[in-house]
Amino acid sequence: MDRLAALLRHFHLNARVFNTGPLCGAASYHGGEGGGYIHILKRGSLTLESADAGDIIIDRPSLMFFMEPGGHRLIPGEAGAETVCGTFTFGSAASNPLARAMAHPIVIPLEELDSLAGTLALLFEEAFNDRCGRQAALDRLCELLIIQLYRYLMESGDLDVGLLAGLADPRLSKALIAIHEQPSANWTLVTLAARAGMSRARFAVAFRDTLGQTPGAYLIQWRLCLAQALLKEGKPTDHVASTVGYSGSPALAKAFRQQLGLSPSQWLKQLPKTSS
Repeated sequence: MDRLAALLRHFHLNARVFNTGPLCGAASYHGGEGGGYIHILKRGSLTLESADAGDIIIDRPSLMFFMEPGGHRLIPGEAGAETVCGTFTFGSAASNPLARAMAHPIVIPLEELDSLAGTLALLFEEAFNDRCGRQAALDRLCELLIIQLYRYLMESGDLDVGLLAGLADPRLSKALIAIHEQPSANWTLVTLAARAGMSRARFAVAFRDTLGQTPGAYLIQWRLCLAQALLKEGKPTDHVASTVGYSGSPALAKAFRQQLGLSPSQWLKQLPKTSS
């Protein structure tokens, strides 16, 4: 079963490449809720300054990936730095699990990313040639690269905490996929443990140690993430409630108040207005 399908179906990945070529001096980037940055050093060297990870000198072609980043800077080395840089979001819900999947920046040398080599080659081909549809091609290739990076991170075994670590676990992933695919089901610790093929006690400990929260807390968080996305699309609250697993609008409102301190209507009103 596809471990990323439901996440990408509900929270649409949207990337935009905003820089290709040499870095002209230090470049500063600010954090943004619900999104992140991807930087690729093709040639040269640079220093990555990040509040989350300190200063990192990068002197070979590498990929830098930030989810919900704090501020960071890229400072080119003496010989300069040729880069491709992009930003991305996951659609209408800023608090979705993918946006919270990693707490720290990831830096990976390109030579270790064999499974991404084809997409990287296409990205560089578009980035450093002036062709019709260049921006659209760059953006779509950046989205593909991010999806492939998530695959790589799940398959590499380098992550031991967080959503991707849970999805990489053969047993926990079965419970997570069930939650993602069927949010309205009457999930309990017993039924989720059965999906994972584990005892209730062992499942509860493994889930908490890997995801950093209990299965029940994750289920509520997932349901409210979906509810937020549906409400922003203009869906009526009764429909939203039944879709995400609540008996009706009052039950959904109670969950909103408990988790967010606001009713669904109050939450919608405090969102930034989008330009038409």
